[in-house]
Amino acid sequence: MAAGEFELIGRCFTGRGAGRADVRLGVGDDAAIVAPPAGSELVLALDTIVSGTHFPAETAPRFVGHRALAVNLSDLAAMGAEPAWALLGVTLPSGDEAWAAEFARGLDELARRHAVALVGGDTTRGPLAASVMLAGTVPTGGALLRSGARAGEDVWISGTPGDAAAGLAILQGRLAAGGAARDDLLRRFLLPEPRVALGIALRGLATACIDVSDGLAGDLEKLCAASGTGAECDAALLPLSPALLDTAGTELATRLALTGGDDYELLFTAPPAAREAIGALAAGAACRRIGAVTSGGGVRVSGAALPRDAGHGFDHFGK
Repeated sequence: MAAGEFELIGRCFTGRGAGRADVRLGVGDDAAIVAPPAGSELVLALDTIVSGTHFPAETAPRFVGHRALAVNLSDLAAMGAEPAWALLGVTLPSGDEAWAAEFARGLDELARRHAVALVGGDTTRGPLAASVMLAGTVPTGGALLRSGARAGEDVWISGTPGDAAAGLAILQGRLAAGGAARDDLLRRFLLPEPRVALGIALRGLATACIDVSDGLAGDLEKLCAASGTGAECDAALLPLSPALLDTAGTELATRLALTGGDDYELLFTAPPAAREAIGALAAGAACRRIGAVTSGGGVRVSGAALPRDAGHGFDHFGK
């Protein structure tokens, strides 16, 4: 059923997300008012997801709503920030209330899990896309940055990279899988799990951090460029999931782990003295040490330089 803009906002988006005492004024006015806690800094992130670019056009709306918030939660996780407030902009081809309601449900479920209040936004007609501006807080001076890595430190990755890229390949018919392995890989693409608790736990342990959205190897190169360092990774140390190995085999699984996107895991560096503390973290995702920071520039994997097309991650305007 088609609905008008204000009916759509009222029925589908008003009251979504967690209730927070620090929201002084939310949806319904020209702008929202929130009250950050004393002794903290604001951390802001914005991502846009577009049909056909960030998700297949036929993706169920609940998964699209989840992804719209998850990609921003992952950015705040990489900064060690605690998420708090979100603004949502949705562009829809029509006032399809059923689609909008399912989209809002997917976003709402994830927002409540991470105590995020939806405090405003905009809805308009156009090609299907969604933008979320997410704000959170971090103790003053306590944010994780990309620029703190130093030679001799360890390189770590959370979770099992490559799974989401395999899930997308299955959806697109480029990779065949069945049974529980198929379900696991599809879930990793359709319902990415941002590592918010891990990011907060890494404050004071990690020296640099980035979320893996464009591929582990390319994102590691970004971190190294910001830190003025290089890195050496051992492909044999990559934590490949049984589902990925059973579906893709070792060679393809390794390539997907290094260059596939949409993992939304945390890639970080830390001194060797922090190994025991990192290994003991109970923040929802196991972490694996996969290499070391080097003084020379660039990233090498098992002694080989990165392929030219793996070094910068996904580029919307690349050829």
